Amino acid sequence: MNRKILALVIILVAALVGYFDYASESQSAWWSRPFRLGLDLSGGSHLVYEADVSKLKSSDIKDAMTSLRGVIERRINAFGVAEPVIQVEQSGLGAEAKHRLIVELPGVTDIKQAIATIQITPLLEFKVERPEGEERDAILAARQKFLDSASSTTAIAAAKLSDKELELLREDPYYVSSSLTGRFLKRAQVQLGGQSLGPTISLEFNEEGAKLFAEITAKNIEKKIAIYLDGQPLSAPVVREAIRDGRAEISGQFTVEEARELSRNLNLGALPVPIRLISTETVGATLGAEALDKGVKAGLIGFAVVALFMILWYRVPGLVSMVSLGIYIVLLLAIFKLLPVTLTAAGIAGLILSFGMALDANILIFERLKEELKAGRHLHEAIREGFSRAWLSIRDANLSSLIAAAVLFWLGTSLMKGFALTLALGIVVSMFTAISVTRMLLLAIAPSQAGRASKFLFKCGFN
Repeated sequence: MNRKILALVIILVAALVGYFDYASESQSAWWSRPFRLGLDLSGGSHLVYEADVSKLKSSDIKDAMTSLRGVIERRINAFGVAEPVIQVEQSGLGAEAKHRLIVELPGVTDIKQAIATIQITPLLEFKVERPEGEERDAILAARQKFLDSASSTTAIAAAKLSDKELELLREDPYYVSSSLTGRFLKRAQVQLGGQSLGPTISLEFNEEGAKLFAEITAKNIEKKIAIYLDGQPLSAPVVREAIRDGRAEISGQFTVEEARELSRNLNLGALPVPIRLISTETVGATLGAEALDKGVKAGLIGFAVVALFMILWYRVPGLVSMVSLGIYIVLLLAIFKLLPVTLTAAGIAGLILSFGMALDANILIFERLKEELKAGRHLHEAIREGFSRAWLSIRDANLSSLIAAAVLFWLGTSLMKGFALTLALGIVVSMFTAISVTRMLLLAIAPSQAGRASKFLFKCGFN
């Protein structure tokens, strides 16, 4: 009995830590962060990008824009909990048509932060050696002319160059861009313990990228292929033979953390078409704080009514179920903060639905307990048998709901993913509290020698 009470205390402490300091102004730890609210409850940022599809065939534009939307959504909603609103829009027809991407980020009111979220993926380029000749000499001459006149100011030095020389100044005299970029990247991962002293990043290209890489390496044997990231050279290995397996390696002066961050950003995906930010604005909530306050009040009133019914009808088990459900709510809100989950009206609906399923699990247990007590079993034996008999029904009901949530998360839009995730998390936590916490509490408070009063308190209804 002491072990059970000790385990219960540990659960209660863990639950309280998750909800600790909800109103605190300190943001130093995850438990003190405020909850993330969606666009419909707290507003956010509204960004409009224009896509440059001038180099695409008209038949490929639709697929490219769909791919662009998918890349942006994966980038800012990797876990399906941010619930962004991302839409593709076309204005005009034919060659004059404008293709735009509209992105709404809930809870992000800092425009700079929103733009940084969209443009986080680094630009990865593979460049081959520029052959010696007039073009290289012209670039070097333009650079030297710029450096010779740069003793005054950069602007004056640039003014002394012709338009052609300014254009040459932007070119690399030693390397020229190839058709292989991060767009064809399939996977990037950190490698440790290789020939390099520090961590390296292993790259694997998709089928099209592997063909391009094989062609580039075959044409540049005994030459260097430079790997550039955001315009900065990282490494320039010499090609000894054609590489046909579609694999490459980035080595540089990385720390382990820098290598992991770069690998993560590369895996987020490269944009299939260039985009240009054309407008930004901060949007207000569509439902607003008033609707949120009313929703919270309605939830508290509903909880109070349910608690009153459970205590009057199920007596001691009903009181225990309310304590268990309180722990369930605290644990679930702690998980929402830890991930963090963006709470929208749809997400709150998933939370309420999972609360109903948690209550249903307790009712199933108590009805089985009543039947066991009617059969004349001892109180402790009746509690254990009641839980054992109710478990199969609870398992099957929750498993079917989890399957439905998984399908919604897999096939649904970002809004449906948020609902599915909150529902699934609620179901998992409710199964834990119903089977473990409620059972532990009942066994802890049930007397070993049950008299009439004890049996009356543990029965339900008018029996």
